[in-house]
Amino acid sequence: MTSALATPLPRFEHPAHFYRDQGSYLTTMLRFIVGGLVSGEPVMVAVPTRNLETLRMALGGDAKDIEMYDMTIAGRNPGRIIGDVLLDFVARHPGRRARIIGEPIWAGRDVCEYPACAQHEALINVAFEGVDATVMCPYNLAELDAHVVADAKRTHPTLWTDTKYWANEDFGDVNAVVDSFNLPLAPAPVSAQSIEVHPANPDETRRFTASYALAVGLPIDRVADAVLAVDELVSNTIVHGGGYGRLTTWTDGNRAVFEVADSGFIADRLAGRRPAKPDQTHGRGLALVHRQSDLVRVHTRPGATQIRTYFNRPVTGRSSATVMNQTV
Repeated sequence: MTSALATPLPRFEHPAHFYRDQGSYLTTMLRFIVGGLVSGEPVMVAVPTRNLETLRMALGGDAKDIEMYDMTIAGRNPGRIIGDVLLDFVARHPGRRARIIGEPIWAGRDVCEYPACAQHEALINVAFEGVDATVMCPYNLAELDAHVVADAKRTHPTLWTDTKYWANEDFGDVNAVVDSFNLPLAPAPVSAQSIEVHPANPDETRRFTASYALAVGLPIDRVADAVLAVDELVSNTIVHGGGYGRLTTWTDGNRAVFEVADSGFIADRLAGRRPAKPDQTHGRGLALVHRQSDLVRVHTRPGATQIRTYFNRPVTGRSSATVMNQTV
Protein backbone atom coordinates (compact mmCIF):
# COMPACT_ATOMS: atom_id res chain seq x y z
CA MET A 1 0.00 0.00 0.00
CA THR A 2 1.27 3.47 -0.89
CA SER A 3 1.47 5.89 2.00
CA ALA A 4 -0.52 9.09 1.67
CA LEU A 5 2.62 10.87 2.80
CA ALA A 6 4.83 9.37 0.10
CA THR A 7 6.76 11.85 -2.06
CA PRO A 8 5.02 12.30 -5.43
CA LEU A 9 6.92 11.01 -8.44
CA PRO A 10 8.56 13.67 -10.60
CA ARG A 11 6.25 14.84 -13.37
CA PHE A 12 7.28 16.93 -16.34
CA GLU A 13 4.81 19.02 -18.34
CA HIS A 14 5.67 20.90 -21.52
CA PRO A 15 2.65 22.78 -22.93
CA ALA A 16 2.66 25.24 -25.80
CA HIS A 17 0.46 28.28 -25.21
CA PHE A 18 -1.05 29.75 -28.37
CA TYR A 19 -1.99 33.44 -28.16
CA ARG A 20 -2.94 36.18 -30.60
CA ASP A 21 -2.79 39.37 -28.51
CA GLN A 22 -1.42 40.74 -25.27
CA GLY A 23 -4.76 40.23 -23.53
CA SER A 24 -4.85 36.47 -24.03
CA TYR A 25 -1.12 36.32 -23.29
CA LEU A 26 -1.50 38.10 -19.95
CA THR A 27 -4.55 36.08 -18.92
CA THR A 28 -2.72 32.76 -19.16
CA MET A 29 0.72 33.94 -18.04
CA LEU A 30 -0.58 35.66 -14.90
CA ARG A 31 -2.77 32.70 -13.99
CA PHE A 32 0.23 30.40 -14.37
CA ILE A 33 2.62 32.66 -12.44
CA VAL A 34 0.27 33.51 -9.57
CA GLY A 35 -0.70 29.85 -9.25
CA GLY A 36 2.96 29.01 -8.75
CA LEU A 37 3.48 31.72 -6.16
CA VAL A 38 0.39 30.65 -4.21
CA SER A 39 1.50 27.01 -4.18
CA GLY A 40 5.03 27.92 -3.10
CA GLU A 41 6.70 26.82 -6.31
CA PRO A 42 9.78 28.66 -7.63
CA VAL A 43 8.80 30.59 -10.76
CA MET A 44 11.00 31.75 -13.61
CA VAL A 45 10.04 33.81 -16.67
CA ALA A 46 12.33 33.95 -19.73
CA VAL A 47 10.58 35.76 -22.59
CA PRO A 48 11.43 38.39 -25.24
CA THR A 49 11.85 42.02 -24.22
CA ARG A 50 8.35 43.34 -24.98
CA ASN A 51 6.59 40.48 -23.21
CA LEU A 52 8.99 40.67 -20.28
CA GLU A 53 8.17 44.33 -19.68
CA THR A 54 4.44 43.66 -20.08
CA LEU A 55 4.56 40.94 -17.43
CA ARG A 56 6.75 42.98 -15.11
CA MET A 57 4.28 45.87 -15.17
CA ALA A 58 1.26 43.59 -14.71
CA LEU A 59 2.84 41.78 -11.75
CA GLY A 60 3.80 44.93 -9.91
CA GLY A 61 5.29 44.07 -6.51
CA ASP A 62 5.00 40.32 -7.14
CA ALA A 63 7.70 40.59 -9.79
CA LYS A 64 10.34 40.60 -7.04
CA ASP A 65 9.45 36.99 -6.17
CA ILE A 66 10.10 35.74 -9.72
CA GLU A 67 13.34 35.21 -11.63
CA MET A 68 12.89 37.16 -14.85
CA TYR A 69 15.16 37.06 -17.91
CA ASP A 70 15.10 38.70 -21.32
CA MET A 71 15.21 35.71 -23.67
CA THR A 72 16.73 37.83 -26.45
CA ILE A 73 19.83 37.97 -24.25
CA ALA A 74 19.76 34.84 -22.07
CA GLY A 75 18.61 32.68 -24.97
CA ARG A 76 19.93 34.41 -28.05
CA ASN A 77 21.76 31.13 -28.71
CA PRO A 78 19.00 28.50 -28.43
CA GLY A 79 21.58 25.82 -27.72
CA ARG A 80 22.36 27.15 -24.27
CA ILE A 81 18.79 27.61 -23.01
CA ILE A 82 18.29 24.07 -21.67
CA GLY A 83 21.50 23.94 -19.66
CA ASP A 84 22.25 27.54 -18.69
CA VAL A 85 18.68 28.80 -18.18
CA LEU A 86 16.11 26.05 -17.57
CA LEU A 87 18.00 23.22 -15.86
CA ASP A 88 20.15 25.71 -13.98
CA PHE A 89 16.99 27.16 -12.42
CA VAL A 90 15.72 23.69 -11.48
CA ALA A 91 19.08 22.75 -9.94
CA ARG A 92 19.00 25.84 -7.72
CA HIS A 93 15.67 24.71 -6.21
CA PRO A 94 16.24 21.05 -5.30
CA GLY A 95 13.29 19.11 -3.99
CA ARG A 96 10.75 21.65 -5.30
CA ARG A 97 8.57 21.55 -8.38
CA ALA A 98 9.64 24.34 -10.76
CA ARG A 99 7.28 26.47 -12.82
CA ILE A 100 8.83 28.11 -15.89
CA ILE A 101 7.69 30.24 -18.79
CA GLY A 102 10.16 29.99 -21.65
CA GLU A 103 9.50 31.76 -24.96
CA PRO A 104 12.42 30.87 -27.25
CA ILE A 105 10.70 31.57 -30.59
CA TRP A 106 9.45 34.99 -31.64
CA ALA A 107 9.01 36.82 -34.93
CA GLY A 108 12.47 38.41 -34.76
CA ARG A 109 14.24 35.06 -34.97
CA ASP A 110 15.77 34.71 -38.43
CA VAL A 111 16.08 31.78 -40.82
CA CYS A 112 19.54 30.85 -39.57
CA GLU A 113 18.41 30.64 -35.94
CA TYR A 114 15.12 28.83 -36.43
CA PRO A 115 16.35 25.22 -36.91
CA ALA A 116 18.29 25.48 -33.63
CA CYS A 117 15.14 26.85 -31.94
CA ALA A 118 12.97 23.97 -33.16
CA GLN A 119 15.56 21.42 -32.07
CA HIS A 120 15.69 23.09 -28.66
CA GLU A 121 11.95 22.75 -28.21
CA ALA A 122 12.07 19.06 -29.10
CA LEU A 123 15.07 18.36 -26.85
CA ILE A 124 13.41 19.89 -23.78
CA ASN A 125 11.28 16.73 -23.67
CA VAL A 126 14.42 14.58 -23.52
CA ALA A 127 16.48 16.74 -21.16
CA PHE A 128 13.64 17.02 -18.61
CA GLU A 129 12.78 13.33 -18.34
CA GLY A 130 12.31 12.62 -14.61
CA VAL A 131 12.38 16.34 -13.70
CA ASP A 132 9.57 17.76 -11.57
CA ALA A 133 8.70 20.89 -13.53
CA THR A 134 6.37 22.63 -15.96
CA VAL A 135 7.93 24.53 -18.85
CA MET A 136 5.27 26.50 -20.73
CA CYS A 137 6.24 27.90 -24.14
CA PRO A 138 4.14 30.76 -25.58
CA TYR A 139 3.68 31.14 -29.36
CA ASN A 140 2.25 34.28 -30.94
CA LEU A 141 -0.12 33.04 -33.66
CA ALA A 142 -0.57 36.57 -35.02
CA GLU A 143 3.13 36.95 -35.85
CA LEU A 144 4.55 33.48 -36.51
CA ASP A 145 4.29 31.56 -39.77
CA ALA A 146 2.08 28.47 -40.02
CA HIS A 147 5.00 26.05 -40.27
CA VAL A 148 6.41 27.39 -36.97
CA VAL A 149 3.08 26.66 -35.28
CA ALA A 150 3.03 23.20 -36.89
CA ASP A 151 6.49 22.50 -35.47
CA ALA A 152 5.30 23.65 -32.04
CA LYS A 153 2.56 21.03 -32.20
CA ARG A 154 5.18 18.37 -32.98
CA THR A 155 7.24 19.27 -29.90
CA HIS A 156 4.66 19.88 -27.14
CA PRO A 157 2.53 17.13 -25.56
CA THR A 158 -0.26 19.55 -24.56
CA LEU A 159 -1.65 22.78 -26.01
CA TRP A 160 -3.09 25.72 -24.09
CA THR A 161 -5.05 28.85 -24.88
CA ASP A 162 -6.42 31.38 -22.41
CA THR A 163 -9.68 29.39 -22.19
CA LYS A 164 -8.79 25.69 -22.54
CA TYR A 165 -6.08 23.05 -22.71
CA TRP A 166 -5.98 19.65 -24.36
CA ALA A 167 -3.76 16.70 -25.20
CA ASN A 168 -1.95 17.27 -28.49
CA GLU A 169 -2.53 14.53 -31.06
CA ASP A 170 0.24 15.91 -33.28
CA PHE A 171 2.93 15.37 -30.64
CA GLY A 172 5.27 12.62 -31.83
CA ASP A 173 8.82 11.33 -31.84
CA VAL A 174 10.89 14.28 -30.63
CA ASN A 175 14.15 12.65 -31.75
CA ALA A 176 12.72 12.50 -35.26
CA VAL A 177 11.98 16.23 -35.03
CA VAL A 178 15.58 16.94 -34.02
CA ASP A 179 16.86 14.79 -36.86
CA SER A 180 14.57 16.52 -39.37
CA PHE A 181 16.54 19.74 -38.77
CA ASN A 182 19.92 17.99 -38.89
CA LEU A 183 20.44 18.96 -42.52
CA PRO A 184 23.60 19.83 -44.46
CA LEU A 185 24.45 23.48 -43.92
CA ALA A 186 24.57 25.87 -46.86
CA PRO A 187 28.01 26.04 -48.53
CA ALA A 188 30.41 28.74 -47.39
CA PRO A 189 30.66 31.68 -49.82
CA VAL A 190 33.50 31.75 -52.33
CA SER A 191 35.01 34.67 -50.39
CA ALA A 192 35.45 32.54 -47.25
CA GLN A 193 38.92 32.00 -45.83
CA SER A 194 40.07 28.64 -44.49
CA ILE A 195 42.91 26.78 -42.86
CA GLU A 196 43.62 23.12 -42.27
CA VAL A 197 43.19 21.74 -38.75
CA HIS A 198 45.66 19.09 -37.60
CA PRO A 199 47.44 18.06 -34.40
CA ALA A 200 50.46 20.30 -35.01
CA ASN A 201 48.76 23.65 -35.67
CA PRO A 202 46.37 24.68 -32.85
CA ASP A 203 48.41 27.86 -32.26
CA GLU A 204 48.04 28.73 -35.94
CA THR A 205 44.27 28.24 -35.85
CA ARG A 206 44.06 30.54 -32.80
CA ARG A 207 45.96 33.28 -34.61
CA PHE A 208 43.83 32.76 -37.72
CA THR A 209 40.61 33.09 -35.68
CA ALA A 210 41.77 36.16 -33.76
CA SER A 211 42.99 37.91 -36.90
CA TYR A 212 39.73 37.36 -38.75
CA ALA A 213 37.55 38.30 -35.75
CA LEU A 214 39.44 41.59 -35.39
CA ALA A 215 39.33 42.26 -39.14
CA VAL A 216 35.52 41.98 -39.29
CA GLY A 217 34.99 44.28 -36.32
CA LEU A 218 34.20 42.08 -33.34
CA PRO A 219 34.78 43.90 -30.02
CA ILE A 220 37.94 42.75 -28.27
CA ASP A 221 36.07 40.78 -25.61
CA ARG A 222 34.13 38.92 -28.29
CA VAL A 223 37.35 38.24 -30.18
CA ALA A 224 38.55 36.40 -27.08
CA ASP A 225 35.25 34.49 -26.90
CA ALA A 226 35.52 33.51 -30.56
CA VAL A 227 39.08 32.27 -30.10
CA LEU A 228 38.02 30.22 -27.08
CA ALA A 229 35.00 28.68 -28.83
CA VAL A 230 36.87 27.86 -32.03
CA ASP A 231 39.78 26.44 -30.04
CA GLU A 232 37.37 24.02 -28.35
CA LEU A 233 36.04 22.91 -31.74
CA VAL A 234 39.58 22.47 -33.06
CA SER A 235 40.50 20.42 -29.97
CA ASN A 236 37.44 18.23 -30.50
CA THR A 237 38.50 17.63 -34.09
CA ILE A 238 41.99 16.63 -33.04
CA VAL A 239 40.84 14.38 -30.20
CA HIS A 240 37.48 13.03 -31.40
CA GLY A 241 37.06 13.99 -35.06
CA GLY A 242 39.78 11.97 -36.74
CA GLY A 243 42.59 14.42 -35.99
CA TYR A 244 42.21 16.45 -39.18
CA GLY A 245 39.66 18.94 -40.44
CA ARG A 246 39.19 22.45 -41.79
CA LEU A 247 38.44 25.81 -40.16
CA THR A 248 36.57 28.23 -42.44
CA THR A 249 35.53 31.82 -41.72
CA TRP A 250 33.27 34.36 -43.40
CA THR A 251 30.62 36.98 -42.62
CA ASP A 252 26.87 36.53 -43.00
CA GLY A 253 25.13 39.88 -42.64
CA ASN A 254 25.94 41.13 -39.14
CA ARG A 255 27.42 37.80 -38.05
CA ALA A 256 30.97 36.50 -38.14
CA VAL A 257 30.90 32.75 -38.85
CA PHE A 258 33.51 30.17 -37.88
CA GLU A 259 33.04 26.61 -39.09
CA VAL A 260 35.05 23.55 -38.13
CA ALA A 261 34.39 20.49 -40.30
CA ASP A 262 35.87 17.04 -39.74
CA SER A 263 35.16 13.31 -40.14
CA GLY A 264 33.70 12.78 -36.66
CA PHE A 265 30.11 12.04 -35.65
CA ILE A 266 28.11 13.38 -32.69
CA ALA A 267 25.63 10.68 -31.69
CA ASP A 268 24.33 12.44 -28.56
CA ARG A 269 21.57 14.87 -29.59
CA LEU A 270 21.96 16.74 -26.28
CA ALA A 271 25.72 17.15 -26.56
CA GLY A 272 26.67 20.60 -25.29
CA ARG A 273 23.13 21.44 -24.17
CA ARG A 274 23.01 19.76 -20.76
CA PRO A 275 24.87 21.16 -17.72
CA ALA A 276 28.25 19.60 -17.01
CA LYS A 277 28.47 17.66 -13.77
CA PRO A 278 30.96 18.97 -11.17
CA ASP A 279 33.10 15.82 -11.46
CA GLN A 280 32.90 15.63 -15.26
CA THR A 281 36.42 15.48 -16.73
CA HIS A 282 35.54 15.52 -20.43
CA GLY A 283 32.69 16.49 -22.72
CA ARG A 284 32.60 20.13 -21.57
CA GLY A 285 33.82 21.59 -24.86
CA LEU A 286 30.53 21.89 -26.76
CA ALA A 287 28.80 23.35 -23.70
CA LEU A 288 31.49 26.04 -23.59
CA VAL A 289 31.03 26.70 -27.33
CA HIS A 290 27.28 27.18 -26.82
CA ARG A 291 27.91 29.48 -23.86
CA GLN A 292 30.35 31.75 -25.71
CA SER A 293 28.48 31.97 -29.02
CA ASP A 294 25.50 33.98 -30.23
CA LEU A 295 24.37 30.98 -32.27
CA VAL A 296 25.58 27.43 -32.94
CA ARG A 297 24.49 25.29 -35.88
CA VAL A 298 25.42 21.63 -36.28
CA HIS A 299 25.12 19.06 -39.03
CA THR A 300 26.42 15.62 -38.15
CA ARG A 301 26.31 12.18 -39.73
CA PRO A 302 28.62 9.16 -39.61
CA GLY A 303 31.88 10.28 -41.18
CA ALA A 304 31.19 14.03 -41.35
CA THR A 305 30.38 16.87 -38.94
CA GLN A 306 30.07 20.61 -39.48
CA ILE A 307 29.82 22.94 -36.49
CA ARG A 308 29.30 26.65 -37.05
CA THR A 309 29.65 29.17 -34.29
CA TYR A 310 28.31 32.67 -34.93
CA PHE A 311 29.23 35.98 -33.30
CA ASN A 312 27.17 39.12 -33.76
CA ARG A 313 29.06 42.11 -35.08
CA PRO A 314 28.15 45.66 -33.95
CA VAL A 315 25.02 46.70 -35.82
CA THR A 316 25.59 49.59 -38.26
CA GLY A 317 22.21 49.41 -39.99
CA ARG A 318 19.28 47.12 -40.65
CA SER A 319 20.33 43.48 -40.88
CA SER A 320 19.75 41.75 -44.19
CA ALA A 321 18.61 38.61 -42.39
CA THR A 322 15.09 37.46 -43.20
CA VAL A 323 12.93 37.41 -40.11
CA MET A 324 10.44 34.74 -39.25
CA ASN A 325 7.31 36.77 -39.87
CA GLN A 326 8.45 37.16 -43.48
CA THR A 327 9.91 33.94 -44.90
CA VAL A 328 11.45 31.02 -42.98
